[in-house]
Amino acid sequence: MISRKKKERIIEGVLAFCGFTTILTTVGIIWVLLSESLSFFSDVSLFDFLTDKEWTPLFTQKHYGILPLLSGTFLTTFIAVVTAVPIGITIAIYLSEYAPKSFRRNVKPALELLAAVPTVVYGFFALTVVTPFLQTIIPGLGSFNALSAGLVMGIMIIPLVSSLSEDALFALPKSLREASYGMGATRFQTAFRVAVPAASSGIVVSVILAVARALGETMVVAIAAGQQPVLTLDPRDSVETITAYIVQVSLGDVQHGSVEYRTIFAAGMTLFVFTFALNQFSYWIKKKYQEKYE
Repeated sequence: MISRKKKERIIEGVLAFCGFTTILTTVGIIWVLLSESLSFFSDVSLFDFLTDKEWTPLFTQKHYGILPLLSGTFLTTFIAVVTAVPIGITIAIYLSEYAPKSFRRNVKPALELLAAVPTVVYGFFALTVVTPFLQTIIPGLGSFNALSAGLVMGIMIIPLVSSLSEDALFALPKSLREASYGMGATRFQTAFRVAVPAASSGIVVSVILAVARALGETMVVAIAAGQQPVLTLDPRDSVETITAYIVQVSLGDVQHGSVEYRTIFAAGMTLFVFTFALNQFSYWIKKKYQEKYE
């Protein structure tokens, strides 16, 4: 018979092993990206990588400027965030401040089911439904464009924004709202002048995580945005994101170990830096607001 103390030690050991495995996995990913990227930059100038306006490593005339991939990534992410944040926060406020409890219990799980839909399904939805619809509104819109991909990515990350924001609003103490009502505030004033500012740290973090999720999206942009690495900010154009390029090279006939193949690690490292910076920023925002309200 195992004593309670031994059981606790076993549980602590399992938890420590899981945490250590996570750390090792992260370190391994960083090591692979960094080592391969350094090998790439031994052949390609870092200055050209950051300033060249053309990205054609798979063409005869080779250029290794990451700017076209960055512009495509940021353009689709911007469209997604502009679509998801207003809708997601509005849903969160309604569920937390206005909807009956029974409605919230039924609707919130159904809304979160959107997050379980495979991204490849969203990609084909953008290509076969959203793009033809947009073509009836915008004449001359191509079959592959950043607008369609960004809109569908926005729909895809709405559950992330709404769920996390609603959790932040729902976690507020009931006395906060009662005090507001006691001062004569209406429900609208309580929701937007009391609840939302008090839960602003959780809402901001949900937005930042949604941005990071959109930055790392692969299948939607690979299917609907096209694979044209063009430096543009026009949402009607076909663009290529960093993740779409990684998929293109990984599934192609590029020789393993060549400079062209190592471009995926340099691009992946660039994406990792932006995602890491966003995560650190969200942590800083959350910590700052927690200290403010403590």
